[in-house]
Amino acid sequence: MKLSRILSNQNGVSRQQAIRTIAAGQVHVDGEVCTDAAREVSRFESVVVGDQEIQRAVAAHYLMLNKPAGYLSATKDEIHPTVMELVPEELRPHLHIAGRLDRASTGLLIMTNDGNWSRRLTEPAVKIPKVYRVKTLQPISKETEQRFAEGIWFAWEGLTTSPAAIEQLAPCEARVTIFEGRYHQVKRMFHAVGNQVTSLHRERIGGITLPAQLPQGAYQSLTPTQVASVRRH
Repeated sequence: MKLSRILSNQNGVSRQQAIRTIAAGQVHVDGEVCTDAAREVSRFESVVVGDQEIQRAVAAHYLMLNKPAGYLSATKDEIHPTVMELVPEELRPHLHIAGRLDRASTGLLIMTNDGNWSRRLTEPAVKIPKVYRVKTLQPISKETEQRFAEGIWFAWEGLTTSPAAIEQLAPCEARVTIFEGRYHQVKRMFHAVGNQVTSLHRERIGGITLPAQLPQGAYQSLTPTQVASVRRH
């Protein structure tokens, strides 16, 4: 929301009066003087006019979870345990999941209360790389590498996926990098070339890598550098 609108909404003044107050240097955003009435201010920033706080900053949460198998990427479910049960109860109402994993899959899962940030993380058009360690039922052929590099046609969406990369680790194991994160994308891509994924573990999203020392079911906060890497991409 624009700073001038916050003042006029919360402080009971006209828009023009709000603009004059801002131009006079009487408004602080997150502790710094702001004279730009058109500045967009998020709910994670405080706004103070004189000695009156008219918007209190909401605490921003950016968490990474090492998702175990058997947990749903959902806020609640009547049958299966959900990943929300792995974080403190007081945080659960505020968090949403950015980039889901299916119940059988494991690895890096992001949880946040910043909707703009998470949309950038998951939006296919932004093309943030997502890296998965994959095991398959059949050996991975050279044709698979070529088909993935060309893109796979998804009839349901009516589109061809962006080129993906395969790093072969064993006959039935590879590290796969995709740039979209569509519904069950990696499994559907392997199915399209006549193979089946038996294990899927997400290792990295952009500049956010799952630490080897983070146990399954545990979580930790992202660093400021990791959070900023999504905004810069």
